[in-house]
Amino acid sequence: MSGRARLALCAWAATLMAACALLPLVEPVTWIVQVAFLLGVQTVVGAMTRRVPLARPLTLAAQTAVTLMMLTLIFARGQALFGLIPGPGAFLHFGDLLQQGGDDIARYAIPAPLESEGIKLMVFGGVLIIGLAVDTLAVTFRSAAPAGLPLLALYSVAAGLSDSGGDWLWFLVAAGGYLLLLLAEGRDRLSQWGRVFGGAARTPGIDTGPVAPVRTGRRIGALALGIALVVPLGLPSMSGGLLDATGAGVGAGNGNGGTISAVNPLLSLRDSLNVDEDRQVLSLQTGSSTDISNLYLRIVSLDDFDGRTWKPSKRSITAVPKEFPTPIGLGADVNRTKVETTVSAANWYAQDYLPMPYPPSGVKISGNWRYEPQGMALVGDHGQNTRGLTYQVTSLDVQPTAAQLASAPAAPPAIEREYTELPDSLPAVVGRTAREVTADAKNPYEQAVDLQDYFAVTGGFEYDTQVEVGDGPNAIANFLRDKRGFCVHFSFAMAAMARSLGIPARVAVGFAPGTPQADGSVSVGLKDAHAWPELYFEGVGWTRFEPTPTRGTVPSYTVPDATGNANPDIPRPSAGSSTAPSASASASESCSPQLRKLEACDSASPAAVAGGGGGGPWWAVQGSWWYLKLLFWVLFGLAVLLVPLSPMLWRLRTRAARLGGHGRSEADAAVHTLAVWQELTDTAWDFGIPPDDSQTPRKAAARIVRLGHLETSAAASVHRVADAVEQVLYAPRPRLTAGLAQDVHQVIGGLRGSVGRGTRVRALIAPRSTARVVWAASEWWAGVRARVAAARPTLRRPSGQQG
Repeated sequence: MSGRARLALCAWAATLMAACALLPLVEPVTWIVQVAFLLGVQTVVGAMTRRVPLARPLTLAAQTAVTLMMLTLIFARGQALFGLIPGPGAFLHFGDLLQQGGDDIARYAIPAPLESEGIKLMVFGGVLIIGLAVDTLAVTFRSAAPAGLPLLALYSVAAGLSDSGGDWLWFLVAAGGYLLLLLAEGRDRLSQWGRVFGGAARTPGIDTGPVAPVRTGRRIGALALGIALVVPLGLPSMSGGLLDATGAGVGAGNGNGGTISAVNPLLSLRDSLNVDEDRQVLSLQTGSSTDISNLYLRIVSLDDFDGRTWKPSKRSITAVPKEFPTPIGLGADVNRTKVETTVSAANWYAQDYLPMPYPPSGVKISGNWRYEPQGMALVGDHGQNTRGLTYQVTSLDVQPTAAQLASAPAAPPAIEREYTELPDSLPAVVGRTAREVTADAKNPYEQAVDLQDYFAVTGGFEYDTQVEVGDGPNAIANFLRDKRGFCVHFSFAMAAMARSLGIPARVAVGFAPGTPQADGSVSVGLKDAHAWPELYFEGVGWTRFEPTPTRGTVPSYTVPDATGNANPDIPRPSAGSSTAPSASASASESCSPQLRKLEACDSASPAAVAGGGGGGPWWAVQGSWWYLKLLFWVLFGLAVLLVPLSPMLWRLRTRAARLGGHGRSEADAAVHTLAVWQELTDTAWDFGIPPDDSQTPRKAAARIVRLGHLETSAAASVHRVADAVEQVLYAPRPRLTAGLAQDVHQVIGGLRGSVGRGTRVRALIAPRSTARVVWAASEWWAGVRARVAAARPTLRRPSGQQG
């Protein structure tokens, strides 16, 4: 294989290995096989145009045109000429699909379904564009180092969107692909400096020169990659290393020490609320007497407000205690009941913080978890998350009365100082509105209830998940003006306004009560993701309020004339009801599973409608033509298997043709003898002894015997074949020599016995002599060009001839 062909193959492999980082983001993962095929077509087109050769810009243009035609065939053949050549309509369709893909990314949870044509176009088109850039830089312009930039861009996008704990694996795969590309370029460059720098094979017992720098480069690259992966994991100051997938900022720590840094768990909350299909995140099992309406699962509390957003403070963490301490501020006279809850997390749900009912009093869980005392939260250490875990939580269902909250004394100075802090950048309208809403309140409890009712009932606010979260200093002021938002806006605003009134407040993030199932369990889905404010009252502790309309349940203690265990007077739909701002249900909510099976539902994604009506590639046909699809994939699988085995198959066929010359006439003696000699020299080449055409057959035979360490019988066979060649070349009338094929087979056995297992496997699977195929193709093409050039003068019209 030539150096440029090897470089093109490595560029294809490096792009595909970097694209593996997208595997956790979309499903099913079989898309990688289709992308590999399309990327391979793009690579072959580049190799063919460089072989012609074409100018570098023309090579890039040819690859771009083929890539565009492939994307047109898959996504816009209905808008293209002959289903292949894109026109204005195809480009408009691409724009619509890309726009819809952006909407679907916000709508679907990870992993997103590849049925969305918009997401599919983003994945396929993105990988092909990156592959084109890598091939152009590394192969066409012979500069592999800059090709790492598009590979890094592809990996970075995938790693930024992924929330899985296996990101280190995809980094390793992508880095290995880039290293492979660099080594291929280095080998190609060094091979131009001769045998020593080209890395010629060593023969045991014979000094062929110093070790090639290519081999040293491989070792250095592998060592550097290993250091980049292993060393950061052993440095506590790096918080788990560069590849720490959790992003939780958990220090390595030792014993009971360590810290947890600030993170923002609100990044995916809006996306979770906007998914088309409410995937189950957690399954809960509780006692039959448990009030499901109060079963909120808290993940983390946000207590640091900088005027732009809320986030958790940097807190110290310790080992998980067997029994949790009594919650801060909870007095002995407040009613409480113990609740035993078994929580099972979905296999795809990887959360660094542990969802638990608040306040917890004990947890039974396996894995590497740490305890944060201030928020009474558990956080995974060094990549630990909730994926597929089942754990038991003992929690307290605290049932304060309105009278207990109304008579609560002032909070301790430390809590009041920390949890009422507001930045100077907070707009004055926030505090002014809070004072206006609570003008008639007589105590902090009534102020809190007035704030809750202002957002949920009397203030004219509307629930809308399409509103941006916002993190500027005017975000809360804008929300108070527009009066549209979802749980993040309501909880942020109420907590900030409570602090402006001197009430300690923070924001909790987790899940609202789920939906009871027929088997007695409770299903918590993505649409149950929620945020709510928690206000501190001395004697009760941190107390939940619910200002978000149409979400969760109103706490019973927020109704002044109700007792601690009375039902609230204000009805509020549960989280299982529609959360859309319009009165009509969405297509995904109004369509039952039975209708979905019958394909009688409207598509949840406009991109699916755009891709309907016979769209998509011919190999993706459905219905009664399923056997065509099956036949295509069978043939494609056979082709994938045959491609790496084609050198071996060609070599075996060539050997059989060369050695199958028994019974030929003396007229064919020369042809048969030379074919046997070529087979002998090619076999020696396969085992690491390259041919030397400058030597006579006798000297070439002695060289093969010496370098191949052949025994007496095999050496005699080599010399008999060489003698037959010399007799054919120099004798006036060549004679047919019997037994030459058997001599070659004996030499093959001798060479196999004198080399190691790796050399034997390479001689069988990837024989070096298959380079003759490339040489033959090159000579054929040169002959074609020569014949075309020779025929041009005859096609010219004689001077003076009229048309």
